[in-house]
Amino acid sequence: MKKNIVYPWYFALVSVIIYGIFSVLPGLIGIGYSFTDWSAYSNELHFVGFKNFAEVFSGNSDYLRYIENTLLFTIVTTVFKTGLGLLFAIALSSKIKFQNFHRGVLYMPSVLPILVTGLTFTSILNPKMGFLNNFLRAIGLDALAMKWLVDPKIAFFSVMGVDIWRGTGYIMTMLIAGIAAIPKVYYEAGSIDGANGWQRFRYITLPMLKQTIAVTIVLNVLYGLKVFDIIYALTNGGPGHRTEVMYTAVFKMMSKGLYAEGTTISSVMFIFMVIIGFFMIKILTKDEVVE
Repeated sequence: MKKNIVYPWYFALVSVIIYGIFSVLPGLIGIGYSFTDWSAYSNELHFVGFKNFAEVFSGNSDYLRYIENTLLFTIVTTVFKTGLGLLFAIALSSKIKFQNFHRGVLYMPSVLPILVTGLTFTSILNPKMGFLNNFLRAIGLDALAMKWLVDPKIAFFSVMGVDIWRGTGYIMTMLIAGIAAIPKVYYEAGSIDGANGWQRFRYITLPMLKQTIAVTIVLNVLYGLKVFDIIYALTNGGPGHRTEVMYTAVFKMMSKGLYAEGTTISSVMFIFMVIIGFFMIKILTKDEVVE
């Protein structure tokens, strides 16, 4: 009696089909609608070519600033979350007291719902009644008390700070797992050769963590490019659109019934993320050995 053999490529084919239907296809449909005048105020649909894209990239458009904000958010949060996550991972991979407790405390913000995080920090950063400003005034640092979420000059940095606080623990956990997977024999050999802590980090830990760090960077970049929830919860794009990013703009356009404009912005980000993802995958796989 023959046994039924299920080949691995069956699963790969099914996965590709499901991914194509629920991820790629909606993106392609959105790109198609971005070439029309689709809106909630008309039952007719007309082809307008690149008119919507021209408006997005025109010099008088606010969308260029939203793109700039999105890129700034992505770069700053990726650098700090990766850097701080690596620092904490190294510190908490050494033998210290209450190691698991410290890990849990740092990881906890990443599992909090965005709504809870938003409400908590809206209260903490309140200019008059917030804990942070009251604490600064209580210790005599009145000059440092600021309008964290309502001052156009610092609101965006406050939002990025909250996101860094929330996401660093998650990156730390991934890097701790990567450090734990490094064979101890390398460190033992390094100690025998007289390598100090910095040298062991530079020549053993960092090279062995290269792939894990690359994965965390990819995750951070993709998250940053499509960020919406944390900004919506804290500032809703304000004050004066200073914290507006591409997907908060998409949400507002869709809410107004300007579907063509919304799909245009979404299509720009979809194409951009595909390009970024392609190059990042090449970087991730360039050192892999194909047997």
